[in-house]
Amino acid sequence: MAEKLLTIENLKTYFTTDAGEARAVDGVSFTIDRGETLGLVGESGCGKSVTSLSVMRLIPDPPGRIAGGRILFRGKDIVQMSEDDVRDVRGNDIAMIFQEPMTSLNPVFTCGFQIDEAVVLHQGLDADAAREKTVEMLRLVGIPDPEQRANDYPHQLSGGMRQRVMIAMALSCNPDVLIADEPTTALDVTIQAQILELLERLQDELGMAVLMITHDLGVIAEVADRVAVMYAGKIVESAPVERIFSDPKHPYTIGLLDSIPKLNEEVDTLSVIPGTVPDATRFPEGCRFAPRCDRAESVCHDREPALLHAIEGVHDDESGHRVACWFAEGYPEAVEAPSI
Repeated sequence: MAEKLLTIENLKTYFTTDAGEARAVDGVSFTIDRGETLGLVGESGCGKSVTSLSVMRLIPDPPGRIAGGRILFRGKDIVQMSEDDVRDVRGNDIAMIFQEPMTSLNPVFTCGFQIDEAVVLHQGLDADAAREKTVEMLRLVGIPDPEQRANDYPHQLSGGMRQRVMIAMALSCNPDVLIADEPTTALDVTIQAQILELLERLQDELGMAVLMITHDLGVIAEVADRVAVMYAGKIVESAPVERIFSDPKHPYTIGLLDSIPKLNEEVDTLSVIPGTVPDATRFPEGCRFAPRCDRAESVCHDREPALLHAIEGVHDDESGHRVACWFAEGYPEAVEAPSI
């Protein structure tokens, strides 16, 4: 049995706004095993980044709060931890790479100093040992002349170099779980490929689990072992990556895949999903995707489907494929919903 490092159970993260309570994450469950990469995908506004910030206990309170659920790291609930205990876990056991390194790195300190600080805080090294570790990490992530680059400020580096510094900082304390929130969004395609290759290599070397958050299904196809598709604060489908691409069952997943341009097909227009993600303060009744779904019927607007095992003639436990759609092939109408 694989070691389950991180288990999310019915996580709910809400924000108080002038328009009402925004249910950004509204009952999300998943697990990540040691050495595994779980891809969390969906459009902007689906709740992916809020999920990651909840795991790190970085939700600003107010206006946000974790309203329910559990975040278990090696069996200990991060939601119930004291702030001191959370600081010990954050950065040391669970690390995160943010979307835009220029806003995550402090512009008035050198890149090396910022990595030094993390190593001193979490690993208890002295200044000389911390700098040695920093140079080692910069070399590990492929930054040339790391001794000199450690003395550079963020504005002196390219976007790809800054992202490598963020990865070096995240990995400097040898975390068990790495959360990568859109780590390649601001990079050109050649640098993106280098960063993804780097993350995959470091994961193999260090044995860490990775939660890869992105809206780019091409990235997911390249790096993920399993995929969870998120829509309007909920997970609507989850499966091993091969099954998501070969046999998608939820209309939203199918729409995301259809919207990817095909190089071997000549089309006049690109396929799109009509409409937008609903306002988190005013989710529709029933299935939250129903207003945008061309397969929706009355039951979709009245009753919300649970995330259940997909069935192909017999109960399909072995595939790990689950879906929340009344009209997905073989969807069961009355089975207790499991976690991912």
